[in-house]
Amino acid sequence: MTEQAISPLRRRMIEDMSIRKFAAKTQHDYVQRVKDFATFLERSAATAEAEDVRRYRLHLTASGAGTPKINATVAALRFFFKVTLDRPDLVKHLSFIHEPRKLPVVLSPEEVARFLEAAPGIKYKAALSVAYGAGLRVSEVVSLKVSDIDSKRMMLRVEQGKGRKDRHAMLSPVLLDLLRDWYRIARPQGWLFPGQNPVSPMSTRQLTRACHAAAHMAEIAKRVSPHTLRHSFATHLLEQNIDIRVIQVLLGHAKLDTTALYTRVATNTIREVMSPLDRLTPLRPNKDETKDATKQETKNETKAEPPA
Repeated sequence: MTEQAISPLRRRMIEDMSIRKFAAKTQHDYVQRVKDFATFLERSAATAEAEDVRRYRLHLTASGAGTPKINATVAALRFFFKVTLDRPDLVKHLSFIHEPRKLPVVLSPEEVARFLEAAPGIKYKAALSVAYGAGLRVSEVVSLKVSDIDSKRMMLRVEQGKGRKDRHAMLSPVLLDLLRDWYRIARPQGWLFPGQNPVSPMSTRQLTRACHAAAHMAEIAKRVSPHTLRHSFATHLLEQNIDIRVIQVLLGHAKLDTTALYTRVATNTIREVMSPLDRLTPLRPNKDETKDATKQETKNETKAEPPA
């Protein structure tokens, strides 16, 4: 596959995605998945046939590709064949894989406190506190601007979050004080958490590395990522008996089913539920039943003794 052979095709695919206003990251990922397919074919992806698609699916499975990568490849190739090449006949060979939903990793409030105190510097402590204190995704944290802090209404403005939707997140007094401390120290202009080059925001990878460092310093054995803080935010709110529909709005979930996942890890909520067994008439035997049972056990033990 040469650059000269792929460039017009790639350009057309990018144009097709731009028309549909795909995010820049989505465009990059789709192009990369198609490039991987072309590398496997050792020729242009435009020449692919049904058997080529089938062989590539087998190759991904045999090479140990995870479900997220396979589904990302399927999405990219479906778009490529159906839209860019206008060959919908190949799409029927591309189906998504259902991945069983796993319980999210959640930190206890004590672990969160240790974790945040172990953050490598005030900048990362503030950013990670936003992830936990407002329940933001890592991409939403790094995209915050100074102007997104609304201290009068005690809200954070999240612009173009997942699904390119704007929403408001909660801003607690403790988080506001921490952000003010960060602002007094660094005086950020534009981006609330600028990167090494102040013109650009801090990268998600940079914040993830800081997250791993904080977990290590806090001696937390669980596998912690910035998204773990979002999971913990939702779970702790649920354990405080906050209505799940309110939590859905705070997280920016389109479907309540997504938020309902946290009911499976809210251990305080589970512990506080009374079992229907506990509501029954006490099952303990009365005194007469206890005496009869004791006599019967004594008789059985006597019969069981071997002769002298």
